[in-house]
Amino acid sequence: MKKIIFFLAITLIFKACKDESKANGKLNIVTTTTMITDLVQNIGGDMVNVQGLMGYGVDPHLYKASEGDVNKLVKADIIFYNGLHLEGKLVEVFEKMGSKTKTPIALADALDKRTLIGSEYFASNFDPHVWFDINYFKQFAEKTATILSERNPENAKTFEANKNAYLTKLEALQTSITQIIATLPKEKRILVTAHDAFNYFGKAYGFEVVGLQGISTATEAGVQDVQKLATFIIEKQIKAIFVESSVPKRTIEALQAAVKSKGHDVKIGGTLYSDALGNAGTAEGTYIGMFEYNVKTIVNALK
Repeated sequence: MKKIIFFLAITLIFKACKDESKANGKLNIVTTTTMITDLVQNIGGDMVNVQGLMGYGVDPHLYKASEGDVNKLVKADIIFYNGLHLEGKLVEVFEKMGSKTKTPIALADALDKRTLIGSEYFASNFDPHVWFDINYFKQFAEKTATILSERNPENAKTFEANKNAYLTKLEALQTSITQIIATLPKEKRILVTAHDAFNYFGKAYGFEVVGLQGISTATEAGVQDVQKLATFIIEKQIKAIFVESSVPKRTIEALQAAVKSKGHDVKIGGTLYSDALGNAGTAEGTYIGMFEYNVKTIVNALK
């Protein structure tokens, strides 16, 4: 019943809202995750107004749209989201919007699905955490610039210049993290985290990745999962395991306790940013700063 009322409210909002002129001549853009918000701000620059639905530290797997969110979505000139069912609970809202006003842009549609990691946890059948491979995020940047230029051709040169400048920064990021990772012996490149958000990172940069929960935080780890992973940590002599900013740390603390109960110790190596960036105004509040922080935290803890 609540679902019916919610979608009735969406329909009424659509009927009530008329096309509005762009504020200050700028495109009004709504984004979902903090990673995409940061990306669009970098490429759109001063030519766009960007509103992110999800705050810093918010889990996109569990996020539900509020009535205020729907208002923002309806008034947007463009909506950018990750796709691959990362924002699972927003999909029905997006489908409703696509039929009524506009089609939201799933940036992951720009990727070659043959290269993605499969997943049984998502309706797309793919792991959606693609931003942890910088090469995929570069493709997000290309797609974003193309869409902005199509919708606002008079500023196409600006969008292209901003995109190129950002791609240069992403190239520098790749070089930097590759050098940092090279300081960690290959046999120590085993990353144990709260859930499987880092599979693309592992594939791209040579880490074995093990998540206590599944790829979606909607699943929960059971006692057997904890005990099995505790045994794995002892066998591999892993020095550190990691909390994630958007996942309750109790799961990793339970894993640490399970290892200790078997007569061994493993430290919590720090908190990694997985499904969301850090606080606004900090280095970790940007995609590049988040990535650098994560890599340094992982490498320093596992050495």
